[in-house]
Amino acid sequence: MSKTKKEIRLFNKWPFDDIKINDRTLENYINLKPIIIPHSAGRHEHRRFWKTSKVSIIERFVNRLLSPGYIGSKIRGHKSSYNSGKKSKLIKSIKNAFTLIELLTGENPIQILIDAIMAAAPREETTKIAMGGISYASAVDIAPQRRVDLAIKYLSQAISARSHSNERQFEENLAQELILASSNSQESRAIKRKDEIERIAVSAR
Repeated sequence: MSKTKKEIRLFNKWPFDDIKINDRTLENYINLKPIIIPHSAGRHEHRRFWKTSKVSIIERFVNRLLSPGYIGSKIRGHKSSYNSGKKSKLIKSIKNAFTLIELLTGENPIQILIDAIMAAAPREETTKIAMGGISYASAVDIAPQRRVDLAIKYLSQAISARSHSNERQFEENLAQELILASSNSQESRAIKRKDEIERIAVSAR
């Protein structure tokens, strides 16, 4: 008998039905469709904006970590800083990191990831405006979809920086960054980056 929607769990361990998105502005841009393995084989690749409505937020996070130079050789078995084609190994590392998060916090690691994304999503940034040969920076609000994109980017960069600056395993660095970001801690590099962007925007108002 096939599993019902509520029975589908990430890696057959963590359920999706109790996950909460406390930021209402991001509800439509964080896909929490139940999946077992965060791998859709690129079915969304040629369809514009499908990443917001069709791709799981967990897979988007995994795909971002696959970007060249993000996680380097910290994953076991990775020999170069270019991680394309190594998604299966990264997925195993994500599973191990999520298990570690559950042990450290006692919470659903999917919820920790969602909380980290919401906390790391900046609300304001700057853009350049040119008038009569003069350009200046002006503060602008960030669209919800871009907020999620930037949050995933900052988390991936923070995990990369942690992985290259100490000898701990990649899974430990990933778990630590997500836990710190989910609690909006200033020890999180992603939160520091978000605060820096918002601080610059405030000065450009």
